[in-house]
Amino acid sequence: MFDESGERSRSHGLRRTLVEAQADRLGLRSTIARCGWDTYDAVFRDALIALAADGITHVVFGDLVFPEHRAWAEARCAEAGMVAEEPLWGLSTSHLFDAFAASGTRALLVTVREPWLDESWLGRPLEAGMKETFAERGIDPCGENGEYHTAVIDSPLFSRPIDVVHGARVRRGECLALDLIPDASGV
Repeated sequence: MFDESGERSRSHGLRRTLVEAQADRLGLRSTIARCGWDTYDAVFRDALIALAADGITHVVFGDLVFPEHRAWAEARCAEAGMVAEEPLWGLSTSHLFDAFAASGTRALLVTVREPWLDESWLGRPLEAGMKETFAERGIDPCGENGEYHTAVIDSPLFSRPIDVVHGARVRRGECLALDLIPDASGV
């Protein structure tokens, strides 16, 4: 789901080129829908209906702990005649963090929320050693309370890494965000 311009992901502000590079590295087709916050539900449902018409029957979500998120995903999928899959639902965020850290995947912190983390955390790779600091600061290991967000730039599942340049830093209230710009030569 992208903003009205189709250039930034609606929830996390990631560049379209970054999201498309992730899909490319996974060998997946990228599907983009544009919306405002007021039209998000309807546009999401319509995008699912279009995918269902292409024969897609299931959608995988990464919800971990909030029942309202799971219920929303299930309701939108049901409206499109699809099944919402939640393979991580209910798993320990501590264990998921450890599994991620051991996976060989590389993700950079692209959004941090004060008072938990400050601007100096932007652009850092998410690493096992952060877990202790997160615990000391009352941060869920997976950032499930909005303490931080990441963008994956390399994974054993990727055909090749995504080279990125750190762009502008933007403040929106208590959130600070880093713009990751995919290196055009490697996209």
